Amino acid sequence: MKNIKVVAAVIREGNRIFSTQRGYGEFKGGWEFPGGKVEPHETPQQALRREIMEELDTEIRVGNYIDTIEYDYPNFHLSMDCFWCEVIKGDLVLKEAEDAKWLTKEQLASVNWLPADITIIPKISKEL
Repeated sequence: MKNIKVVAAVIREGNRIFSTQRGYGEFKGGWEFPGGKVEPHETPQQALRREIMEELDTEIRVGNYIDTIEYDYPNFHLSMDCFWCEVIKGDLVLKEAEDAKWLTKEQLASVNWLPADITIIPKISKEL
């Protein structure tokens, strides 16, 4: 089975977190934390800063590590490092996502999370 290494930004503003709705591919319409693949020469933090700039035209500060999610999808194994992040500069412009929402702790269950992303929700919920 193919292994895919990705990073996810849990962008926090006060008691809310930023989520995006996937605009393409097999999981189109599902909700996730923004991020993407780690390139061979990058640290997870560098990959996150690059991906968020590419996808959302926004500069972020990568904060504390939350957890690594290991999840088996039917066609690949996903390893996803999740980090708390905050916006430094930019307006979170949706370049690839279909939609986005700021969610409070009470709203976390209101979207249809992708299978890997939903596994980190309990940890995030505790911190909000």
